[in-house]
Amino acid sequence: MEKLSIVVPCYNEEATIPIFYRTVEKIRNQINAEVEYCFIDDGSKDKTLSILRDLNKKSDAVHYISFSRNFGKEAALYAGLKMAKGDYVVTMDVDLQDPPALLPKMWNILHESDYDCVATRRITRRGDPPIRSFCARLFYKIINRLSDTEIVDGARDYRMMTRQMVNAVIQDGEYNRFSKGIFSWVGFHTKWLAYENVERSAGETKWSFWKLFKYSIEGILAYTTVPLYLSSVMGILMCGVSFIALVFIVIRALLYGDPAAGWPSLVCIITLLGGLILLALGIMGLYIAKIYLETKKRQIFIVREER
Repeated sequence: MEKLSIVVPCYNEEATIPIFYRTVEKIRNQINAEVEYCFIDDGSKDKTLSILRDLNKKSDAVHYISFSRNFGKEAALYAGLKMAKGDYVVTMDVDLQDPPALLPKMWNILHESDYDCVATRRITRRGDPPIRSFCARLFYKIINRLSDTEIVDGARDYRMMTRQMVNAVIQDGEYNRFSKGIFSWVGFHTKWLAYENVERSAGETKWSFWKLFKYSIEGILAYTTVPLYLSSVMGILMCGVSFIALVFIVIRALLYGDPAAGWPSLVCIITLLGGLILLALGIMGLYIAKIYLETKKRQIFIVREER
């Protein structure tokens, strides 16, 4: 019988893990496969690890990895994919915002068609703050304009993949990971399933607005160098503007003399140029920082306990 591995990152999810496990178990018999659970405890500070230990003792299908500290969801996803032994692997959140009821449908699509992956996307953001929904839509528009790697609007990490695709993702061992981009970059035939937003079953989200903003910057830097080109273009444009202004000043001085007035506009121009220079340096600095982290070749995660 084929095996399906369910990869589930967890960070301070003591309230949601039992609910998630019971929910998936109810629909487990609808999937004609041996199912294994691969929970990743991302350095939780609550009773997440204790609950995973209990589930592991009760069921041979439950396995887990516990990190030495919090390494982030991207590291947890990577660890889960490396841990999974199934012929098919599905990644999903433990808070039930990724509906387990879609699992049988995803399984059937992969077996009845030529797709390598079945991915999900939210078509509504009901329950999210308006500002967060607006910024999320703006992020997808920006990254798809700047990058050759398409990121589908509303795409979730909830997807079921063949072993071939999983192996391709694992081989991409970069330190600065952006899974949505990696899943798209490796290619393969993907079927998209749309669903309406589902709120958490319990607990609180770990994604603040600032964390989401930083994550969006990571995605843009990981899959496009257009910001570097834009900084160069801004530099060229400002050189052109400066040259035109210089010609204007020389002609004005020849025709009307050289009055001392005009220092406020001069201060504004200097401030503008200084801001553009700092912006360009900041963009280059972000890319250099990514290069620095990659060259250090640090471990993406460190395992403290594994069962």
